[in-house]
Amino acid sequence: MSQSLRAFRKLAWVEMKLYLRESIATFFTLGFPMMLLLMFGSIYGNKPTPIFGGYGTVDVSVPSYATMIIGTTGLMSLVPTIASYRERGILRRFSTTPIGPMVFLAAEVSVLFVMTVAGMALLVATAKVVYGLRFMGNVLSVGAAFVLTCLSFYSLGFLMSALLPTYRTASTVTMVVFYPMLFMSGAGIPRELLPAWMRKAAEIFPMTHAVTLLKGLWFGEPWSKFGREVAMLTAVLVVGTVASSRLFRWD
Repeated sequence: MSQSLRAFRKLAWVEMKLYLRESIATFFTLGFPMMLLLMFGSIYGNKPTPIFGGYGTVDVSVPSYATMIIGTTGLMSLVPTIASYRERGILRRFSTTPIGPMVFLAAEVSVLFVMTVAGMALLVATAKVVYGLRFMGNVLSVGAAFVLTCLSFYSLGFLMSALLPTYRTASTVTMVVFYPMLFMSGAGIPRELLPAWMRKAAEIFPMTHAVTLLKGLWFGEPWSKFGREVAMLTAVLVVGTVASSRLFRWD
């Protein structure tokens, strides 16, 4: 086993333990989406309704909450964590070690992805057991959209962490960016229930396009219908990756 691979495994294990010890991050990744599911499910049930195109509240909420989980790990967790590591000199020390900084970043992203998948799996299992969740799509197709959305938000998170120098600034700016997206994109509240002007304004957010893509594929619609959504998420991924690679600072 190479030195880099051993280092990656050890770093990923340490980062996973640190993530799980952070009660707020763990709650908003694993607990909060499920809490919303159970709360709104207990109020509205999952009976098909014309408002949601013949599906129930829980049916349309699960793919939307998946985007919430991705945004939580990709922005609310990633950005303050990287800013904190930079402020405390951890990134500078990693940049001078033989394993190199990329091993550290790969371990960080891997842990976030594992936690995102865990949050999604817990959400889907609960919705299926308690409310009889309906799924009309293709697992591989939805999985591909899920990965694309994760990568897009992680690249956006790295770009923000490159621009925000301190933990306090990163935490504040991330909340200012995240919560309007959450409530206007349909990730928190179904877009069908939002006023028309808000749905229109929310089209500037990548989270809106992620919700549209995941929800559409979840109910069996073809990829060809979501060219604009795929283009938006791909653009965020490319721009975020290129810009963060040039702007990212280790100290």
